[in-house]
Amino acid sequence: YCSSVCCMYAIKDAMIAKEHAHGGLDCAVFYMDLRCFGKDYEKYLNRARDQAGVRFIPARVHSIEEVGPERALRLRWVDESGRAAAETFDLVVLSVGLQVEAATAELARRAGIDTDRYRFAVAPPFAPVATSRPGVFACGVFRGPKDIPSSVAEASAAAGLAGALLAPARFRLTPETAPPPEGDIAGEPRIGVFVCHCGVNIAGVVDVEALAAFAAGLPGVVYTGRNLFTCSQDSQEQMKKAIAEHRLNRIVVAACSPKTHEPIFQDSLVAVGLNKYLLEMANIRNQDSWVHAQAPERATAKARELVAMAVARAATLRPLREKRIAVHPRALVVGGGVAGLNAAITIAEQGYEVVVVEKEEALGGLARRLHTTIEGWEVQAYLAELIARVHGHPRIQVLTRALVVGFGGFKGNFTTELLVGPALYERKIEHGVLVLATGAVETRPEEPLYGKHPRVMTQLELGERLHGGSAGPWASVVMIQCVGSRNEKNPNCSRVCCQAAVKHAIALKRRDPDCRVWVLYRDIRTYGLLEEAYREARSLGVIFTRFEPERPPAVEERGEALAVRFRDPILDREIEVEADAVVLSAGMTPSDTEELASIVKFGRTPEGHLQEAHVKLRPVELPTEGLFICGTAHSPQLMTEAIAQGQAAASRAVTFLAQKELTLSAVTARVDAERCAACLVCVRACPYGVPRINAEGASEIDEALCHGCGICAAECPAKAIELNWYEDEQLLAKVDALMDALG
Repeated sequence: YCSSVCCMYAIKDAMIAKEHAHGGLDCAVFYMDLRCFGKDYEKYLNRARDQAGVRFIPARVHSIEEVGPERALRLRWVDESGRAAAETFDLVVLSVGLQVEAATAELARRAGIDTDRYRFAVAPPFAPVATSRPGVFACGVFRGPKDIPSSVAEASAAAGLAGALLAPARFRLTPETAPPPEGDIAGEPRIGVFVCHCGVNIAGVVDVEALAAFAAGLPGVVYTGRNLFTCSQDSQEQMKKAIAEHRLNRIVVAACSPKTHEPIFQDSLVAVGLNKYLLEMANIRNQDSWVHAQAPERATAKARELVAMAVARAATLRPLREKRIAVHPRALVVGGGVAGLNAAITIAEQGYEVVVVEKEEALGGLARRLHTTIEGWEVQAYLAELIARVHGHPRIQVLTRALVVGFGGFKGNFTTELLVGPALYERKIEHGVLVLATGAVETRPEEPLYGKHPRVMTQLELGERLHGGSAGPWASVVMIQCVGSRNEKNPNCSRVCCQAAVKHAIALKRRDPDCRVWVLYRDIRTYGLLEEAYREARSLGVIFTRFEPERPPAVEERGEALAVRFRDPILDREIEVEADAVVLSAGMTPSDTEELASIVKFGRTPEGHLQEAHVKLRPVELPTEGLFICGTAHSPQLMTEAIAQGQAAASRAVTFLAQKELTLSAVTARVDAERCAACLVCVRACPYGVPRINAEGASEIDEALCHGCGICAAECPAKAIELNWYEDEQLLAKVDALMDALG
């Protein structure tokens, strides 16, 4: 099998090595096939090759030997033309792949679930995170080699399916705890400073004892303390005790990044009756000890400056009030393909209403044109069962021939306007979350003979012909890969084309072993366990020949026949093959969502795919809270991957729906209407489209919609906008403290 991640790891390591090297560094990657099949992975490959100068050599190295007094490493290989080659390097890094540990296999045995011969968990057809035992789910690399985004999505999918089983018991064992009332903080600031050692991450560089002594002498500081790990439970209890004993009303934590640990310390403040916004953090790890590890004295001096700035700002902090809003316990799913339908069922099974909106007359999306998977599973039988489950579910409502024409609201409380049916009657749907599963279509090839010659077709069309019995009989078939992908118009890999070509090549050879099948490719990307199918195709006699993008195959019409010309890299000459059929791997194009994007206000990639909030950490979420994506709207993917993403999006959506109320952050922008000139700068600057000019002629910002990014406050020429918790007084206090520290 292919470990799926090695190619990208190698490219990333080569890029990082070149960035960190002093002077020029020559990096070469030896490969059989470059499998950069993920979203925007091909762009990363192009950047490494074309901009960073990483060399990519298609070859298998057969030997490594030490040479010379410097013990350099000499690599030997045979290139694609059959010529022997050698080169000397200072360092060789091996991509060794992934495997399941024996302990994991033993856990699977004890859990009573089936594994394959490689120890990966076996999933039933069209159930990517299920196992052979009901109620036991598997995700990540234990299900097969995969990258981080896919692993995170599968983890959410598994959690969603487990949540569906546990839904009847939700909240039964959840203790209800109310925080103590907030105390009065009137009077002078009483600041407590807690310095974290972070093991040796900070204390190994910064003199934390001297830092704590310095903090004790700063204005307003009445308590200082040091902890090995301030984020630990014991340290949190000590912090709470110190706040109570010393009547602290402002807290400074000198530790790591507020991005990761601020909520932990805020919870501790709330637990003892302090407003959570009376906390300030000084990042003396990421911004100091980690980047100045070789200069401890200077790092300690910088830590003093960071703490002085934090203490100065803490003295100006004031309590902020957060609003709570009720959540509408309904989900709206836009798109009735496999991903959207799985999202709908997963949400409904957890006890919430779902409305599915599909622009076509029938559900199913692109899957309506598919018949078998590469594993041999019957797609139409599964699709019919899936659609029947959706139509028959008491908590799911389906609206076909429906278009989204309006959208508004905020997380937990959205309103979507629809035009439904041939009469285009108007309908408004109130819902708490939105799942976008708008799908994709097969790319229409630009090959001159496509659409003009009956035997020049796409992989999808070949699959339909094989299913309908109208494919051939043919004595020879040529498949051309990357026809609609990995080019200037669509620089990404369409992910599904290689497995489709291998699947159909196997089907043709099984039907007629004498049929000659050529697959002309740039890289065969049968990642993960799909590699077994690639091996089977070769064993059946399918001929795979690589071509260079600068010299793609040419298809010509020769009377009743078709001729395909291409350069054979092994023979190092041009070959012409007479073909009865030419099959183009055209790839996927996302459905047109330009108008929908302008209505709902979400970002898209240059190729038209929806842009997730974070590639690895939030692969099925949009930046706007309460909005989720899945399936081929996200990126090209196999059906099982779309199913997993649909279930993952549902799982993330339920984290909103399961809350009766949502707490809105108090870090929002507010407008001084007296100073506002209605210049529209904030309206144009906001990436979320929140500010608007109200009837009084002043800018108005809905705090429920505001993301607290502060761009409007920074851009406002009249200084009419301030961001709570980042007010001018608070920021200037930090600047003044820094200037004082610098003398």
